[in-house]
Amino acid sequence: MRTRPDRCPGVLRPWVADDGLLVRLRLVGGRLQAGALARLFEVSAEFADGSVYLTTRANLQLRGLADHGGELAPDAVVALESTGLLPSRSHELVRNILVSPQTGYAGGRTDLRPAAAQLDALLCADPRLAGLPGRFLFVLDDGRGDLRDRSTDAGLVVLSDREAQLRIGEDWGAVIALEDSADRLTELAVAFQHARGARPDAPWHIRELARPLLPVPAGTAPDPRIPPPSGPLPFGIVPGGTHVCVPDGVLTPDRGQPLMEHAELVVTPWQGVFIPQAQEANR
Repeated sequence: MRTRPDRCPGVLRPWVADDGLLVRLRLVGGRLQAGALARLFEVSAEFADGSVYLTTRANLQLRGLADHGGELAPDAVVALESTGLLPSRSHELVRNILVSPQTGYAGGRTDLRPAAAQLDALLCADPRLAGLPGRFLFVLDDGRGDLRDRSTDAGLVVLSDREAQLRIGEDWGAVIALEDSADRLTELAVAFQHARGARPDAPWHIRELARPLLPVPAGTAPDPRIPPPSGPLPFGIVPGGTHVCVPDGVLTPDRGQPLMEHAELVVTPWQGVFIPQAQEANR
């Protein structure tokens, strides 16, 4: 049995590793502007080991930062904020939103980028959610099936350009209107935060609750429109752009330089970076 809160790292709660402090920066749906990546490399060169690391949740990490009693030096925190990748100090640990990387560029049943951005805004605006565990994960599949088999706490799979089915822990939830998706996912997070309580051994995930989070009928089945899992996005030229492999998830300055020639990037949960084609971005 756990006797402590989760310790997922952030900028204000770094992980103490053998090579120094490790910090994590959350990207909503993996979306990353080239300018932010360029600035992050500058910060890494000054305060960390010079590289940028990709995570399996499509986030970014820096390693080897100086340890000041388990915390970063204030100037390092300010430098990381200057990247634009730390929009909320109070809610930095809860912005765990994984989205189909190609959404809005090619394939899928709808563009989930607006819904993901709205969900992020709602999470950061709710003081009750500042204490949501750093391991709590939202997974949004746009109907192509690429994230269909990813474990989630609160998520959805798109069924059409108007509907999606909720995922609640390991269970399927109600079919909802897409326009309500950000609100419904936020409500699930609030309900979980209330249900888990504040004990040191409080659950980190919905599946760990002693009782179902919502009174969804037992055995709720996936809608017939739910796609089968499609597997990871292959590397190379793919619909809507190019998926670049990042060996071992380590973006060295040499590997990162070609990426910064493109305005918008999408970090993927498969140790890669999706580079959208310019003509696809506005279709």
